Amino acid sequence: MSWHPLYRSSKFRHVYGKAASKDKCYDCVPITRSVHDNHFCAVNPHFIAVVTECAGGGAFLVIPVHQTGKLDPHYPRICGHKGNVVDIKWNPFNDFVIASCSEDATVKIWDIPKHLLTRNITSPKKELLGHVRRVGLIEWHPTASNILFSSGYDYKIMIWNLDTKEAVLSNPVKILDVHRDVILSMSFNTDGSLLATACRDRNIRLIDPRAGVVLQEASYKSHRVNKVLFLGNMKKLLSTGTSRWNNRQIALWDQNDLSMPLMEEDLDGSSGILFPFYDSDTHMLYIVGKGDGNIRYYEISPEKPYLNYLTEYRSPLPQKGIGIMPKRGLEVSACEIFRFYKLIPTKSLVQPISMIVPRRSESYQEDIYPLTTGAQPALTAQEWLNGVNKGPLLVSLRPGSGAVNSLPQFLEPEPLLKTTAPSQNWDRGGRMPLEEKQRRSEVQDSRNQLKVEETLLKKEQMRLSNGFDIFECPPPKTENEV
Repeated sequence: MSWHPLYRSSKFRHVYGKAASKDKCYDCVPITRSVHDNHFCAVNPHFIAVVTECAGGGAFLVIPVHQTGKLDPHYPRICGHKGNVVDIKWNPFNDFVIASCSEDATVKIWDIPKHLLTRNITSPKKELLGHVRRVGLIEWHPTASNILFSSGYDYKIMIWNLDTKEAVLSNPVKILDVHRDVILSMSFNTDGSLLATACRDRNIRLIDPRAGVVLQEASYKSHRVNKVLFLGNMKKLLSTGTSRWNNRQIALWDQNDLSMPLMEEDLDGSSGILFPFYDSDTHMLYIVGKGDGNIRYYEISPEKPYLNYLTEYRSPLPQKGIGIMPKRGLEVSACEIFRFYKLIPTKSLVQPISMIVPRRSESYQEDIYPLTTGAQPALTAQEWLNGVNKGPLLVSLRPGSGAVNSLPQFLEPEPLLKTTAPSQNWDRGGRMPLEEKQRRSEVQDSRNQLKVEETLLKKEQMRLSNGFDIFECPPPKTENEV
């Protein structure tokens, strides 16, 4: 009997990884030599932050995303920690706020100026003092504003409410003391009502963070877990780790029953940690190996076989850490569905890698860009602490569909021309006050400038025909020229 492979229709079957050219990379970045199994890189649509090597304390760089090429060796750093920086995470609702944790047992919150850094930043906006040993992981709550989770080598997870005016916080709103060893990984479900952790005692725990209660615990001996990840709203968990024979392995779990994994898959015999990343919009799972050069990717389905291998991106350069760009920072015109920032310490290089769906049409592809998580919190910190659960607020990535960028709260709105009563704008003699004249002339100037730019753009588009400048290379006029 002949064997017929089962054909499975998928629009992501031909997704490929495209590495940026050298001029689009970040060169001469002194990447940290720390041996912690963290990402060491955090990205948002405005900035890329990278933990760097630093003598006498800990530091990290914050570089504008568009400032590629060679980095000045004297580029300013954020360097207020007394020990090595272990983890950094951008606030998901404010692109100008970043949290960092360190071996000095503190967590610090930093305000990044919207203009370029001109000097080292040494004083944080807030300092969180609660752990008695080094802090290894930090995570922002996915839907509530200003809620931060930190876990340390004192086996505790602390929940911080940053909605206060105090610069130094020493009392977290909640301490989760349910682990007997170091926490290796933390992951939230979509609305942030559940927290999954992977611990060095090889167990996965599913925790209600507000009650501080362990709802489920997996102690499956033949899978030693390192990292755990919620798969969006699929009510499943994915863990990476090693098998009984020390092969690198991924396992899929039902969040309501952690007694046995739904499936296990051995990958290879390498020793580097596997970092899992899940894109709930496309149901794609990316597995990035520390010390590898490749990135494997799969498609997740709700029924068996659950995990469908697509292919892998290969590269000879090994990655020490990796950052991912939020969906709102992707280039939708190029059909880009995911973007990694790969740290290559051997070359002091940070290299962007875009995952692209090959499409011929240049129009917006509705089917690969469903509504995605935006930059606005669904609820306040106090609402979440009071027991309210809400899913993330969704936005469309269609160009021109509305602002999806997170703006700093200190930005001033642009002046708008309003029609007001004559008594407010004119004096009794019928003259306009000087301030009003200046304001109206500024608005008129900005409008004139906009018209000039639009005219220039139209002329430029008229000059270009099929991508060629017809003035630089005019079309042939005679038969001899043809």
